[in-house]
Amino acid sequence: MASRAPVTRIDAIRYARHERNAQANFTGPVDDHDLPMPLDYFVWAIHREGHPPLIVDTGFGEAAALARGREITRPIGEGLIAAGIDHLGIEDVILTHLHYDHAGGMSHFPNARFHVQDAELAFATSRHVCESETRAPFDGEPVAQLVRKLYAGRVVFHDGDEEFAPGITLHLTPGHTAGLQVVACETARGPVVLASDATHLYANIARKLAFPIFIDQADYARAQERVMELALGSLDRLIPGHDPLVLACFPAENDIARVDLAPHTPIAERI
Repeated sequence: MASRAPVTRIDAIRYARHERNAQANFTGPVDDHDLPMPLDYFVWAIHREGHPPLIVDTGFGEAAALARGREITRPIGEGLIAAGIDHLGIEDVILTHLHYDHAGGMSHFPNARFHVQDAELAFATSRHVCESETRAPFDGEPVAQLVRKLYAGRVVFHDGDEEFAPGITLHLTPGHTAGLQVVACETARGPVVLASDATHLYANIARKLAFPIFIDQADYARAQERVMELALGSLDRLIPGHDPLVLACFPAENDIARVDLAPHTPIAERI
């Protein structure tokens, strides 16, 4: 009998949305610039036998939503309950990066260790964030909260590509931020890559046009090449950070998509 894949399930749990037009999502001009192209916001849960779920990113709360004009579609705590996850039992959280929408909900996981790349926390506490444009996607409180967790012994640093656990690897893909890390998972259908903001949308990677938030555009382009390599060149194996097509194309119920399963509609047909 064939052995089971290390990762048995991956949930993409939507918690927020931002209505916007296509031009806001690309660095260059696009033909469909005035058409709606909203962003969805997710946290991800990786399931393995014999372990609590592994959470990837923590989202943001009502205060950040109000400050930045985002809509909370369902509070993260309620989304976790809907996915059958006990937030108090979470032992490990991977932070792909420290922008407000990925690191703003750490308080949901009081018993967890938080995994971050060396380069990410170093950048987020460096002189670079003195520049208002660089600082804009960060909120100071989540960064300060992570530093407090560091002194409480609840931060684990990673330096580049590393195995997190059997069937789960972390890959440093700078460009959007200095220490963005993506998560590759070995599932029953083969590799699935949680790309986070290495590509906000499938269209960013398909059109080869960056989302207009990055610290180095050449590194951003290389990061997109890297995540496609990890996904074996298939958009169906790639899960971007903010694309509504995740819920539209993968088996989904109650704003939770099963991205360990194959999409019922090939992604390339929907871009």
